[in-house]
Amino acid sequence: MNTTESKINFVGRNADGSAHGRPQHSSDDELTQVGPGTPCGEYMRRYWQPFAQSADLNATPKNLRILGEDLVMFRDGQGRAGVLTPRCIHRGTSLFYGKVDEHGIRCCYHGWQFDVEGRCIDQPCEPAGSSFKDRVRQPWYPVQERYGLAFVYMGPPGKKPLLPKWDILENVADDHLVAAIGPSGIGVGGSESEPVVPWNWLQDYENTMDPFHVPILHASFTEVHFHPEMAIMPDVDYKLTALGMHYSAHRTLEDGRDMDRVSPCILPNVRSVPDVRLAAGQSSRVGWVVPMDDANHLCFHAFLTPKAKPGWVQGRGRKWSAMTDEEKQRLPGDYEAQISQGAITLHSEEHLGASDKGIIMLRKLLRQQIRLVQHGGDPVGLVYDAKDVVQTVGSGNFYREVA
Repeated sequence: MNTTESKINFVGRNADGSAHGRPQHSSDDELTQVGPGTPCGEYMRRYWQPFAQSADLNATPKNLRILGEDLVMFRDGQGRAGVLTPRCIHRGTSLFYGKVDEHGIRCCYHGWQFDVEGRCIDQPCEPAGSSFKDRVRQPWYPVQERYGLAFVYMGPPGKKPLLPKWDILENVADDHLVAAIGPSGIGVGGSESEPVVPWNWLQDYENTMDPFHVPILHASFTEVHFHPEMAIMPDVDYKLTALGMHYSAHRTLEDGRDMDRVSPCILPNVRSVPDVRLAAGQSSRVGWVVPMDDANHLCFHAFLTPKAKPGWVQGRGRKWSAMTDEEKQRLPGDYEAQISQGAITLHSEEHLGASDKGIIMLRKLLRQQIRLVQHGGDPVGLVYDAKDVVQTVGSGNFYREVA
């Protein structure tokens, strides 16, 4: 062995830290690839995924990309939402250029018309009385709506679960309502002006299980993004739950009160972040981190808001979309921290420590569920019985008052 070889340490780096000769690193494909037929993609397809706000579905067809598939979405004249593959089964013209009416969407090329479940209901160029239309069908996916969001199920038809409800968004007080936002960069430090978040879904989702970035990135590195007492380094416990996992971050605040901040990851891609101003009580929001493809994702949120003053509580004091590149460099947040990891981070290059326990647990849990699906099993959280349709979120800022 020559001298240079003897100085390579256990992580494949030169003992003096030189970057020369460092190994080529790779991403974790099992957790990051989401297209049809991929392990994570097929796992994700077992659940209902939000893809648009209900208010954005109308008679104008819109392109949609989700889980690596290109689709077209619309709402017909009867109010039914539809998600179809875009290439007309006749000759391949995109239904993005179609016309929507009372009954469905009509291709611009030869007028074939499809309802929201892909049935061909008219072929104006075929002979009168032809049964041809009854023998063809445009590929489609089921759609349901809840909390102001439209959800699509892209998995095996025989495995389709019920669309769950979330306890914190049910039994809403008379002076509140449930509102929705998305797709947007809200939730990763961006803004509503950023509909597509340009990096892999996992980088965003696993951030939910990283309580130790909060006192650094959000409270002491440059400025306070949320609440000054977020700067207190927490004592953290991680626990598996019936729907995934959560962490409980304990802090003793300056007034002597003890607070447990509980944040869950509800598999495969749901989260609920407690109030960032440290308001007491359960969370008022549920969010989804929806893979668009391997290198992009979409964020959706449903949240409780007062009728008198509806809206989303922002974290930073300034609007992200109005900040210059220089300001973002001086005052980074989640958006900058995550996008700078790359479109798909190089997992083999990471060096995870004790403070990354939540990340390690979440990845292991996701991997277990992905492999369960690969072997024909049902992953956690699927609802097939109406009595179980309301699921418990469990997030919030929970205080023990000073004696």
